[in-house]
Amino acid sequence: MRHTSLSEMSCPIARSLDRVGEWWSMLILRDALRGVTRFDDFRRSLGVAPNMLTRRLNALVEAGMLERRRYSERPPRDEYIPTARGRDFRPVLLALLAYGNRHFAPEGPNVEIVHSATGIPADPVLVDRRTGLPIDGPDYRTVHHAPKTPLPLPLGEVGARQRSG
Repeated sequence: MRHTSLSEMSCPIARSLDRVGEWWSMLILRDALRGVTRFDDFRRSLGVAPNMLTRRLNALVEAGMLERRRYSERPPRDEYIPTARGRDFRPVLLALLAYGNRHFAPEGPNVEIVHSATGIPADPVLVDRRTGLPIDGPDYRTVHHAPKTPLPLPLGEVGARQRSG
């Protein structure tokens, strides 16, 4: 099933979803950030069909989330390493993990985020890097800005704007 691209929208959430919004992509990134790098290991971990895995890995490479590195010439084999952009997605996955534990795990969490040295479970929150304050509740809101570079209009709107302007 083909979806409309969200990459031309001015919303950063839409643009991000265009790159990683498909569930297999997020699970591939989850595994890659845990150290999985090879096709067969992704396939074994996820139980995904090879053609789907190939498409999603190619899309993540194209989106700049993973880097493809050849580790064998014969037969040709690649590994997939998270890029800086891919590593920047880790907090999003951790937030989804915490959200899923809070709202969709009636049996209790079966995966937790814990401090490596102490083993104490973490309860992640989004904080403002400048102030250290949690970003929640009415103290913070989103503000929309005009794009620095105008995005291209869909074809139907170009003619309408030229006629009315």
